Amino acid sequence: MQEVYFGEIQSGHLEQVGYDTYCNLLDEVVKEMKGIEIKEEIDIQIDLNVTSYISDEYIENANQKIEVYQNIALCKNEEDIQNVIDEIIDRFGNMPKELENLINIARIKYLGKELNITKIQSKNEAVVFVFESNKFNIDIIKLVEKYNNKIKLSSGIKPMITLMMDEIEENKILKEVIELLKYCQNRQKMI
Repeated sequence: MQEVYFGEIQSGHLEQVGYDTYCNLLDEVVKEMKGIEIKEEIDIQIDLNVTSYISDEYIENANQKIEVYQNIALCKNEEDIQNVIDEIIDRFGNMPKELENLINIARIKYLGKELNITKIQSKNEAVVFVFESNKFNIDIIKLVEKYNNKIKLSSGIKPMITLMMDEIEENKILKEVIELLKYCQNRQKMI
């Protein structure tokens, strides 16, 4: 078995490519070395008007903070999210709102990837969901029946759903986005 060591060069790469990308690249390299087939993942950009970070008051140690950020970034499903939440609470106590928001963004990210969404962005009093070209397989009729005039659909090269928000409070934005993603996930057309 080949051993891998990480030094100054690798930590310099972290600064160049960004944390999420670095974690994903590292994960791919490890899987490749183990002979595990790597499935091409779509990259999803999330730009919501919410405050999400780990405060220095909550986790003072920079290495522990990086570890928690990495664990959050690597979440691929709800089980991973729950494991990270349990670990954080066990090690550091009840989470502040900003960290709960960060975890919800990780939840939004994995749900969005499962639906072939490439971008989720706040725009004024709405959230726009941009889908990968030719991979929009949501049952539009069911979606319109549930959300009525709260959603707008745009077809084109990259289909979009715009969700009109009743409130722009952070908790409400995250809750409604997660609710819509879960609803869409349960209403995918069989292809």
